[in-house]
Amino acid sequence: ESYIPQSLLIRKCISTTFETLHSQVKSESCVLTICDSPVIIWPNRGVYATPEEISPNTLCEDIHQWIHAGKRSAKRKAKKSVINLRLMMEATKTGPLSAPILSKTVQKSHFLSTALPIDCVVRTTCNNTIKEYALTHQLCEMEKVILQHMKGTTLLVPEPLHFLLPEPKGLVTVVYPAGVSDSQLEAQRKELHQQFELPNDWPYFRRATAYHFPNEPYKDGYLRNPHLVLTHPSLDNGKVYSVQGIYSYRHYMQDHMDDNGWGCAYRSLQTICSWFQQQGYVERAVPTHKEIQQALVDVGDKQASFVGSRQWIGSIEVQAVLNQLLGVTSKIMFVSQGSDLASKGRELANHFLTEGTPIMIGGGVLAHTILGVAWSETTGQIRYLILDPHYTGAEDLQVITDKGWCGWKGPDFWDQTAYYNLCLPQRPKVI
Repeated sequence: ESYIPQSLLIRKCISTTFETLHSQVKSESCVLTICDSPVIIWPNRGVYATPEEISPNTLCEDIHQWIHAGKRSAKRKAKKSVINLRLMMEATKTGPLSAPILSKTVQKSHFLSTALPIDCVVRTTCNNTIKEYALTHQLCEMEKVILQHMKGTTLLVPEPLHFLLPEPKGLVTVVYPAGVSDSQLEAQRKELHQQFELPNDWPYFRRATAYHFPNEPYKDGYLRNPHLVLTHPSLDNGKVYSVQGIYSYRHYMQDHMDDNGWGCAYRSLQTICSWFQQQGYVERAVPTHKEIQQALVDVGDKQASFVGSRQWIGSIEVQAVLNQLLGVTSKIMFVSQGSDLASKGRELANHFLTEGTPIMIGGGVLAHTILGVAWSETTGQIRYLILDPHYTGAEDLQVITDKGWCGWKGPDFWDQTAYYNLCLPQRPKVI
């Protein structure tokens, strides 16, 4: 009598279950509802949909008229927009139903249950129809992940994540096993970099870099990349060089911390730390003022009494904290007077091209964050994209941009006679 290992039986059972799921999403019972609208589509039933004006062949642009109350007047003319679809299964059938039959089988069994968080994204144009479904492909990827990472009878939940790659690749979905750290998935990320022909010095596929859709608010309350709504300055033969990736705007009075008048460099440092966190270079949380102070004590830069104080820090301290807490090295640029900053266009442009990290600049008693420069190589004209940590108000994007707390500044923004140090963080060349 042959013996079949339990693990093999479980794997076979899992594959059979996925075959059933494949059949379901291809069946006439599969239903797609468009969120925030009355539109319901049965994709595997030809043109069966409700309202009657909508069909699987309806253009994406025309479907917009039914979003938010289902009125034609609600039609949007956006260049880019998101249509959220919810996957459902029709439970009832039309026509006469046979009486249910109950049967009982007594046997020893092992019950496994897990939820599959199906989350697909399809990039299309307004002139296309909703006809290409990524459901079956994602089910295949989830089956691979579950079988590859199962331990005995323990299943890891597959976790689909979307990543926005450089054009023309666009949005790509990757399924990771939940609970497995990024460091353990490096081999898989290397394969993805090869598959999509991406350089091996930027973390495109770490969890922290997963795409955040515009209609999904951030739960922590911080504004992300407020500079994106600004209009670029026009310079003769000028080009814009700016921060790459995502950062959080950190400023005075956040986190129930009254640091008005002394914490500007701490906030600039926190903005930089948020960049490294959200690009996936580090997993630790953005440090608090006290953690920043303790790090400076730990490296021997400050006395123990510094922790809990309201003392300022400068660019050199920012460099030390980044190295101590994040393992990030930085270059320091010394400028003997503010008027000389106008001659640093090439160095700053090169930094944003190669490193792409926010820059902390300190001079006199003030600190700011430089997010980019507009610079003309032919004329030497320069403008600075400044994120000001001295703002004390609410997270109001319009106020912050209209009032210049995030905005483009000319060379006269700097104190022409003050001494300035710039901390230019260097990003690790890893995936």
